[in-house]
Amino acid sequence: MHRARFILLFTICCLVALAAPSAQAEDTMRCGSRIVSTGDGKDKVRSLCGEPTDVAFAGVIGRRAVPGYPNADSNDQWYYGPAWVEMPVEIWTYNFGPNKLLRKLRFIGDELVEIRTDGRGY
Repeated sequence: MHRARFILLFTICCLVALAAPSAQAEDTMRCGSRIVSTGDGKDKVRSLCGEPTDVAFAGVIGRRAVPGYPNADSNDQWYYGPAWVEMPVEIWTYNFGPNKLLRKLRFIGDELVEIRTDGRGY
């Protein structure tokens, strides 16, 4: 009897844990009345949000070059330049004060690819 109750309770806890929303990266960030979103470039983010509090170089990542198409009738892809390109990865931190959360923006090359929150500002 106790074993059956334990299994039922364990199953319910697992289902609740699976249904709970997990922490995910956000697609947009508000800077005053302006909004930046993933896919934006560094210049746009800097012009809308100002200079970041901190910029950290996180390394280099290799990415496949963007394919081109020689003509509309052909499905053959071709690459202009090297097939793999090394791109710098930077983490920009924005501190909007003690009543707001820190924002960490991850750039690969010039493209904003991730926006995360990271504790209270200061």
